[in-house]
Amino acid sequence: MAKGMIVYQSKYGATRKYAKWLQSMTNFRCIEISEAAVSEVVQYGTIVLCGGIYASGIAGLSFLKKNIGRLENKKLAIFCVGASPYDESAFAEIKAHNLTGKLKDIPLFYGRGAWNESKMKFMDRALCKMLQKSVAKKDPSTYEPWMKALMCAVGQDCDWTDQEYLIPLMEYLEE
Repeated sequence: MAKGMIVYQSKYGATRKYAKWLQSMTNFRCIEISEAAVSEVVQYGTIVLCGGIYASGIAGLSFLKKNIGRLENKKLAIFCVGASPYDESAFAEIKAHNLTGKLKDIPLFYGRGAWNESKMKFMDRALCKMLQKSVAKKDPSTYEPWMKALMCAVGQDCDWTDQEYLIPLMEYLEE
């Protein structure tokens, strides 16, 4: 496998966990985006961005957008982490929303993350509570998969991280 680097942005730890698992599986260098300098990143043939999904956006994607001109000739991949179970239509929406322009052909992979309200920052916790109240007003038979997951997680600590989610990404990296 070509020499590579994993850059990640993790708010509550699930994305960091995946980045570290990926590092042990690939022996790639692993660094938080806040510490990554593009001058160093461009020295690697393969770059994997790992970022959590927040309000339909992928954390850390701005790093790729800002530097895509210097990274276009690299093997790129994005691994995004969300609290919801995988849903093909929701994943397609995340891809369409985030991977536009020069990013549209970058392969996107998904891993389910974690939910721990006690670790959430006040604003995130407040936004989640508002969303839960809004969803609770709906008929449960009409819930989308993310809504079911949200309502099941209320008041619980859940960790759905699993190295199995990295298998499709590993297969891509080994091509």
